[in-house]
Order: sequence, then C-alpha cells, then structure tokens
Amino acid sequence: MEWLTLISYFFGGAFLANSIPHITSGSMGHPFQSPFAKPPGQGLSSSTVNIVWGVLNLAVAYVLICRVGDFSLHSIADAATLGLGFLLIGLLSARHFGRFHGGNSPE
Repeated sequence: MEWLTLISYFFGGAFLANSIPHITSGSMGHPFQSPFAKPPGQGLSSSTVNIVWGVLNLAVAYVLICRVGDFSLHSIADAATLGLGFLLIGLLSARHFGRFHGGNSPE
C-alpha cells in the first residue's frame, strides 16, 4: 500500500500548489482563471470565487497529505513525492497561465 500513499502525497502537492495562486489573487481582490469561468480555465472568475476555490484545494491537499498514511518531512520519499506533484502542477500552470499574464508562452 506504500505506493498508494505516495500517489496521495503527489496529488496533495499538486492541490497545494494549485491553491496558492487562487488564494493570492482572491486575497488581493484580483480576478483569476478558474474552472468556473467561461470558458473554463481561460475566462476570469471573481476574487470571491477564487478564494473559495483556493481554500477547497487547500482542504483537499490537507486530506491527501495529512490524513492518508503517515506523512513525514523527514522521509525523503514522502517529501520528494509531494515536491514532485507541487513542481509538475506549477510548471503546467506556468505554461498554461503564462499566455494570459505575460509569462512565457508555450514553444
């Protein structure tokens, strides 16, 4: 069952990374893309929607990281798996949302 726990940590890292831009944009009062915008992931959602979406992502991350298995920052496997999920969704998001916010466009 160890690999199922590591998969949980991987997706926990992804949800944790995804919560950051939504909570940050929402807290600053800025609209940002969300799955609820039209078109989904491209249009802008209100700052309130982004706060709710970010906190929901944070809650899912908490469940996947803290309530599944026995996550330990002292475990290289646990921390690396969470970090890999965080890194991959971060890179994916940078490429996708960079088109809308002046970042690097996909090459």
